[in-house]
Amino acid sequence: MIQVGDAAPLFCLPDQEGKEICLDEFIGQWLVLYFYPRDNTSGCTLEAIDFTSHLERFHSLGAEVIGISPDSPESHSRFRAKRQLKIHLLSDQEHAVIAAYGAWGKKKLYGKEYEGVIRSTFLIDPKGNLRVAWPGVKVKGHVEEALTALAQESHTDHPRRL
Repeated sequence: MIQVGDAAPLFCLPDQEGKEICLDEFIGQWLVLYFYPRDNTSGCTLEAIDFTSHLERFHSLGAEVIGISPDSPESHSRFRAKRQLKIHLLSDQEHAVIAAYGAWGKKKLYGKEYEGVIRSTFLIDPKGNLRVAWPGVKVKGHVEEALTALAQESHTDHPRRL
């Protein structure tokens, strides 16, 4: 499991257009990386819309926002178009990056256990280090929480835990 202060696990994944996006493209700026279970589900849709509606605020603080799920690039493309999303969505169909960030694991629904994406968000600093981690995110209020942490972290030189 990665810890605050560790180098963020590197990745290259296809986006909603099939273009490969790599973590090292974001060195020199802040990155809000969030993992979500599935396109077009209620919680995931609310989270994506909330990140999109606050995207200019993230940009004003020097950050980009990227969502990652196991959905295909085609699914991401339809999801973005349907919901008018402006954030990049990356496809991790093999769950390798999701697992590297500790966002893949056992979940329970209606008493049944299964493996799946644990909704999580990570704030990565301009040097590529993990500054804040939010495992097991609850959608309501989370984007504001991420914005607040970004504003605080972008003015400090040391990692914090929330």
